[in-house]
Amino acid sequence: MAADFAPPGPKSSSSLDVEALRKLVRLKLRNRTLPRDIPRVWGGKGANEICSACSEKIGPEGLVMEGIGDKMASVQFHVDCFHMWDVERQLG
Repeated sequence: MAADFAPPGPKSSSSLDVEALRKLVRLKLRNRTLPRDIPRVWGGKGANEICSACSEKIGPEGLVMEGIGDKMASVQFHVDCFHMWDVERQLG
């Protein structure tokens, strides 16, 4: 399943290639920089948030996926980074 992931386009994704993003998300899941579970998620227009997965800006031309993770910490993702996080957390 994870091998089939391919970003749909630059407006909703990080500039990292798929394998670099996968490795970064796995590392952040292992060291608990990213939560394994986000009970509630919502999305909207980006407003220059910093992506919790790739650490790049999510500009107003993009979409942001947001939620509250462990210890009530807010997380924001590019759409593609969110998808990668979701795939990798289920595999890990």
